[in-house]
Amino acid sequence: MPQELNLIQQLAVFVLPLIFAITVHEAAHGWVADKLGDHTARTMGRVTINPIPHIDLVGTIIVPLALYAMTTLAGGGGLIFGWAKPVPINPRNFSNYRRDMALTAAAGPGSNFIMLLIWAVLLRLSVGLESSAGWFSEPLAYMAVGGILINGILMVLNLLPILPLDGGRVLASLLPPRLSFTYAKLEPWGLFILIGLMVTGILWPIMGPMLQLVQGLAYSVAGLM
Repeated sequence: MPQELNLIQQLAVFVLPLIFAITVHEAAHGWVADKLGDHTARTMGRVTINPIPHIDLVGTIIVPLALYAMTTLAGGGGLIFGWAKPVPINPRNFSNYRRDMALTAAAGPGSNFIMLLIWAVLLRLSVGLESSAGWFSEPLAYMAVGGILINGILMVLNLLPILPLDGGRVLASLLPPRLSFTYAKLEPWGLFILIGLMVTGILWPIMGPMLQLVQGLAYSVAGLM
């Protein structure tokens, strides 16, 4: 995020991209599950881009904004982590449990990748409007940069092969059944593993190269590479 923005301005720029990054991620799970035969999420009104049904006050708003503010003030560069209300999935409704679970899990990070590209297009648009509508293009550019960063982080983070993250779900579906069953036993420890990686500083070196790759692609789309 450009350093000329103060903390309050940065938080304001991040709010919209953050809410939609997290909630569309969850809606994508429900949409794919619905297409594969499980209509649970649709029945409960969760296959929608309206953020309200997906928002978890703590996970979608308080934690990510507070974490970003604290790490920014501490000179850590602004760390973003959050979640929405999990979309209900009933895998017994799938015709092919392993394949359909993998596709449903992959839909979340996939939606973040699509949103990242949309923000890249908006960033390119903002650059084109700079000379004629600076009052509009500058805030849009800042928001687009935030959207690229947030969706890149959520995409890469959720692709980590740690249950209950989406990458863990995909890996569990790809492993042979017996090995998958053993791997699934690690799920209760997944959050502790993730927190441990964050606290020890190992998480960023793991995520960094992939995040740089997807951000580089976004800025290439925006014509800024």
